[in-house]
Amino acid sequence: MEIGSDINETIEKVIINSLRKKFQSYNPETSHMPFHYRLLGKDRMTLFSFIQSLNTTFGTSIFEPVAETLAKLKHKQAKRRYVLGNKISKEAQKEIQNIINELTIGKNPDKKEEIERIRRVCQEGEIVKLKTTLVDFCVISYDDNIHLFDIKTAKPNIGEFKSYKRTLLEWLAIFFYENPEAKVNSYIAIPYNPYEPKPYERWTLKGMLDLENELMVAEEFWNFLGGEGAYEEVLNCFERAGIKLRPEIDEYFAKFK
Repeated sequence: MEIGSDINETIEKVIINSLRKKFQSYNPETSHMPFHYRLLGKDRMTLFSFIQSLNTTFGTSIFEPVAETLAKLKHKQAKRRYVLGNKISKEAQKEIQNIINELTIGKNPDKKEEIERIRRVCQEGEIVKLKTTLVDFCVISYDDNIHLFDIKTAKPNIGEFKSYKRTLLEWLAIFFYENPEAKVNSYIAIPYNPYEPKPYERWTLKGMLDLENELMVAEEFWNFLGGEGAYEEVLNCFERAGIKLRPEIDEYFAKFK
């Protein structure tokens, strides 16, 4: 699917505006590193520090608005920072813990089964009020399927998989409390493959995540949002935005020479 020129321009503007805002708010680290400065140059060290800072906010400041723009091409609705709700049943909490326990001792994850297990108890028992839950990104397709995404921009740490899984299941329980018959799923989305050109090391997530129904990496994620070929189109938008911004970037970091 080819993205129209107007959407391309919108995506490029999102990228450019996000990076400009980052420049305006960025304060270089004040730590003095005389050996690094003399070896590599203060401008390069400042650029390195800026990239590290940018990486921590890439998901919210760039990937999420780009994903929202792209998803509106082929889906009914797309919204970042989606307000999910603030109530969950104690029976759903118990069922989620049961699922986690089973996976911990070797049961294969089966998201479709897990969804129905949570649905069955989503309104049973005492209701617990939570802090309002926000989802990184939500897509509602034209067949009213709801897709909730937790966007991860770094390589997942194996020690965090259990908490990722719990979050995905809790999102379902919170959503089902208000909408028990809804068609909904939750996913981990990783916008690019850090191992490329090698395949993504999916085995590192095996055991907790249902890899077919709970994980989207690189092309899977962007093509789901915008159609076949969307991933390459988005990469091209980033490249064009970078070319347009290059004089501003060079001028900004020249101040630190």
